[in-house]
Amino acid sequence: MVDWRWTGYNAIIFLAGMQTIPRDLYEAASIDGASRRRQFWQITLPMLRPTMIFVVLNSTIGGLTLFSEPMTFYNGNPDGGSQGQFQTVAMFVYKEAFREFDYGYASAAAWLLFLLILIGAAINFLFVRRIGGTR
Repeated sequence: MVDWRWTGYNAIIFLAGMQTIPRDLYEAASIDGASRRRQFWQITLPMLRPTMIFVVLNSTIGGLTLFSEPMTFYNGNPDGGSQGQFQTVAMFVYKEAFREFDYGYASAAAWLLFLLILIGAAINFLFVRRIGGTR
């Protein structure tokens, strides 16, 4: 269910990324004798690298903050299964805050989630900056 949720979103992002690649590059490559495979590996993938990093970061954040789908599977119980096998961080924060009433522990877990997302965003920023050639 989660895969289908993100597939359409990511497909639109990739489509937008592919539409930003100038057609002149493909035309010049075909005049130079590059095959379709070579064009894909030498033009398409390098030009889509920032888009791929963005999609990976967004999907990671989406995975870390996943809440609705696992809650639906277990009839609204935030335990994440009999042994917590599909409990996400967001479900853990919800359970600690609103079922166990341990607001401090839930707040600490939420801050850790925020820091994880912040670190992921910083890594994304560094990768995109390095790929773009600016320092």
